[in-house]
Amino acid sequence: MSLGPHHEQRETVLLSDTPLICTKISVVPRLRFRFLAFLLCALPLVADAHPLSFTETTVTLHVDGTFQVDMVCDLDALALGMPQDTDDAQLVATLEAMAPDEFSALTQHLRQFFLRRIRVRFDGTPEPFEVAFPDHLTPRTTESAIPTVLGLTARLTGFVPSNATELEFFASRSFSDVHLTVLDVARGTSVRSVMERGARSDSFTLRSKVAAPGRNAVGWRYLRLGFVHIVPDGADHLLFVLGLFLLSVKLRPLVWQITAFTLAHAITLTLATANVVELSPRVVEPLIALSIAYVAIENTLTNRLNPWRPAVVFLFGLLHGLGFAGALTALGLPDNERILALVTFNLGIELGQLAVIGTALGTIGWWRFRPWYRRRIVIPLSVGIALVGVFWTLRRVLI
Repeated sequence: MSLGPHHEQRETVLLSDTPLICTKISVVPRLRFRFLAFLLCALPLVADAHPLSFTETTVTLHVDGTFQVDMVCDLDALALGMPQDTDDAQLVATLEAMAPDEFSALTQHLRQFFLRRIRVRFDGTPEPFEVAFPDHLTPRTTESAIPTVLGLTARLTGFVPSNATELEFFASRSFSDVHLTVLDVARGTSVRSVMERGARSDSFTLRSKVAAPGRNAVGWRYLRLGFVHIVPDGADHLLFVLGLFLLSVKLRPLVWQITAFTLAHAITLTLATANVVELSPRVVEPLIALSIAYVAIENTLTNRLNPWRPAVVFLFGLLHGLGFAGALTALGLPDNERILALVTFNLGIELGQLAVIGTALGTIGWWRFRPWYRRRIVIPLSVGIALVGVFWTLRRVLI
């Protein structure tokens, strides 16, 4: 059912059930432990959660009075109602096995999906648009290194009202956070912003110079993006921090490790975003996964903090900083507040790490001085984290 002109539909895509692997643990005080056990078990071992996901969206206002919206997302997955991280070959096989009439009906349903869940408003009133999938049957799909049938671009086109003064864009919660670029060809202006999932964009004026987002808006948005990159989107970084927590019964050694990790990733994050340091994600991502496995395996081999552990954590922090930088580079920094965005993004990462540590303290931390803590909690959870780290390492090397 389509929406009225002043209403947005709030929906989330239902994900299919994913088999999870959990380690059975001897009976301990259960209420507080269950939360952290769930946290570990709820990380699907069949998918990578890094990097930060978003919907790249470009709204172009042409001189001839038309508008064009290009949204980059996995159209094969959307058409089949599957998660965006579903195996691409599986999606292609399913679509190619369809009869022509069935495939045609599916693509029409996908067009309706965008018509219902996207709004392009001028002066508060939604404008109608047509939906096309320009990549379909072009070299961008037929010769793509990543298999796809419909491609990755949904194109929405329509007309700008002649007397319009403001533009707003909205995407429902069916889409991830939107990285929005508005290009006004007639005036030669452009502005970029980041929209939270299910949020309406700021108003873009069409009669005067486009105003850049204020400092408070930029700071808050990048603070939130940094936090979300740890909780819940940064499963690899989350597991690494949890691995540091498990070996440190006392808080002081944990503080030393977290400080070393923080300093290291802040250094490489800053250098990478300034284009001083660059390393391919095909190298960085497997090494990040390997760092998770290393820390977890060390937790099972020793019950004390070795003198070299902070130095090793610092080196791993340099790798994780490059991972953060990759996500931030893909997201983009505002031209007018680059330093503020970088600082608040990094601060959001630190808040996310503190949230992980605080959650661990509030759940299993109560029993860290009990004689059975290492045998019943540290070792089983560390084994689970190590298995995830090894799996991700192999996946990122082979794919």
